[in-house]
Amino acid sequence: MEYDLIIVGMGISGISTAIYAKNSGLNVLLLERDTPGGLLNKINVVNNYPGYARVTGPDLSFSLFQSIMQLEIPYKKADVSRVLVEGDWKLLKTNVGDFRAKYLVLATGRSQKKLGLQGEERFYGKGISSCALCDGNLYEGKDVCVVGGGNSALEEALYLANIVRKVYLVHRSDAFRAEQALIDKIEEKENVTILYNSQVTDLLEKEDQLVGVVLDKEKELFVSALFVYVGFLPSISCVSDLGILNSKGYIEVNSNYETKVKGIYAVGDCIQKDVYQLITAANDGVMAALDIIKRNRKRGLN
Repeated sequence: MEYDLIIVGMGISGISTAIYAKNSGLNVLLLERDTPGGLLNKINVVNNYPGYARVTGPDLSFSLFQSIMQLEIPYKKADVSRVLVEGDWKLLKTNVGDFRAKYLVLATGRSQKKLGLQGEERFYGKGISSCALCDGNLYEGKDVCVVGGGNSALEEALYLANIVRKVYLVHRSDAFRAEQALIDKIEEKENVTILYNSQVTDLLEKEDQLVGVVLDKEKELFVSALFVYVGFLPSISCVSDLGILNSKGYIEVNSNYETKVKGIYAVGDCIQKDVYQLITAANDGVMAALDIIKRNRKRGLN
């Protein structure tokens, strides 16, 4: 099927793009391989988005999805495996068929990095997690370990501290990168033990179950779960052969959020920028949509 615009990814940047494009009269299709809302569904509390003094990530995600439903913007659950450029058209190969569009916006986001430990993949979902909101209740009254030093790690450690018996917060440096307000809160939690200048170097298992971790190849820490928050990687596999990535693996865009390939844009967390926040992701989507709308009108006049 053919569209004016296809948007890959239904996080806040992709949905913002879709809303503006739909309201301008463009024929829009949204594609999402997972759950609408993206990483929002893994966030416990959002308290820095305009219009919401305090809202859970899943609730904000649902509100965004309601906007799509109210505007009757079509969407499909699809995994895009490859993007091909055919003249002015972009062909998307997916597991549910092929789709073509004049314009393409990549809002594919980022995925959380892993530690690279032996056996790590095997224990994901069975003792290792990157979503305290999803899995925290499984470890009520038990001891857990959180790895990381940014906002995500501290936010999740705070959330877990209200559920589990004890949280070991492991950070490889001697100072957190998180906001000071979060640092103050984590230091006040009596059941959170902070382990600075430490790294998880191995996993402890017994009868195919995770029973703990090893710190710095020598200290054993017996915990029921390991929660990992050590940064992100852009999700760009479907366009890795288009020559639009920078040296760090992010999609490179200009001031209008267009890539080196005419008609292909990228917004949100898959592009490299100084600030990764919900409000900046929404802005990316709006600015890309406005440029596409303007260009499409000029094309219609020619």
